[in-house]
Amino acid sequence: MPKVSVIMLTYNREKLIGRAIESILNQTIEEFEFIIVDNGSTDESGIIADRYAANDQRIQVFHCRRGNIGSGRNTGLDFATGEYVAFIDDDDYAEADFLEFLYELAHIHNADIAVCGSRKEENGETLANNTYIYDQLYIMDAEQATKAYLYRIYYNAAMPTKLIRREMFDKIRFSNNGCYDDISTTYRYFANAKVVAAHGIPKYTFYRHPENNSNSATKHHLLNPVQLREYLAAFRERTEYIIKIIPQLTDMVRYSEWSYMISMIEKIYRYKLKNCNEELDFMRQELMIHWDEFFHGVYIEEFEKEWMKVYVKL
Repeated sequence: MPKVSVIMLTYNREKLIGRAIESILNQTIEEFEFIIVDNGSTDESGIIADRYAANDQRIQVFHCRRGNIGSGRNTGLDFATGEYVAFIDDDDYAEADFLEFLYELAHIHNADIAVCGSRKEENGETLANNTYIYDQLYIMDAEQATKAYLYRIYYNAAMPTKLIRREMFDKIRFSNNGCYDDISTTYRYFANAKVVAAHGIPKYTFYRHPENNSNSATKHHLLNPVQLREYLAAFRERTEYIIKIIPQLTDMVRYSEWSYMISMIEKIYRYKLKNCNEELDFMRQELMIHWDEFFHGVYIEEFEKEWMKVYVKL
């Protein structure tokens, strides 16, 4: 059994996939398998992956019909045999000791999930605002780890940077629908983990470019109703799931859902987005219904109160 199964989904990344693959092949530990799922690429991405596989027996390439991110990752999981599973995106890259760092972190603390820090790079430059770089080591149970997830203080919702015990995927898989799988799935692993070890030393780089799948989620002037509806549904499902699994986080997870709504409302007004009127009406109505719980809750920020006054009670 390999120590780690690395899963990478690729779709039309012929200019970037080589860097991602080589960053895994150059890892300081060798006991890993590298599963690449070509998700119906129409460029040379799948061919490039096959070339690497022909020269390294640790690589397996699976060519699939075009699906979403979740279905592609599930295909990779079907063939994963490692003790732990790590994910890399085809436009990102990892430091040479990425796997070794996470594997040792998981083993030392008998963790179900190990998390490292990360950088963001755009236009060849490392971005100055790197929230997920820190020197401290945090050992958490499910409640603490889920709380950290909700606050986004030690890690984000993306699957890369996280090493997860393979057995967790026997019960929790990715959705085969939708475009933004991380927001609908990642929290489930934290909510079900017995031990999570997070150490914010950066071992992974997220590469930002115009073709990023997450662009509309991170660059809010690109916000569109399809993405917004999917996120709203995912937040609702997340609220119900966490309340069921960890009821003591009820107030926090409800606040998190409402906080997302008021944040998106502010973005719609700030960028004068006319294509999200239906979603805007829905969010305003929801916040009016839950005004007292949200506005007078213990978690709300002062700027959110101001946004509520300006954008909800018109």
